[in-house]
Amino acid sequence: MTVIVLTNCPAGLRGFLTRWLLEISAGVFVGSPSARIRDALWHEVQQHTGQGRALLAHTTNNEQGFTFRTHDHAWHPLDHDGTTLIHRPVAKDPSPETSQPTTAPPGWSKAAKRRRFGRA
Repeated sequence: MTVIVLTNCPAGLRGFLTRWLLEISAGVFVGSPSARIRDALWHEVQQHTGQGRALLAHTTNNEQGFTFRTHDHAWHPLDHDGTTLIHRPVAKDPSPETSQPTTAPPGWSKAAKRRRFGRA
């Protein structure tokens, strides 16, 4: 089983992948091509993503039963004692506009404050 996920990629690349895989959702392709075809498809994806991102996951003979590759993605796979883990970048300090307020506006009930802000 092979899964390719495209984000912000040209429509021509999506059309190319539909020759070999089934597009089950926008930018999500699934199929069972041979390893040679899968590698050729991934090479084409890397060449034609433009400013987009791509992720390839496929079954393999390891303890996890699958492996994955990324292209121009912020998250990167790391091998840790034979197990592939994903390394996410450290989040930067949120700007004041996007962070949630720590105090409730006047007039909120105690129950609403507990539910919203997780305080006892």
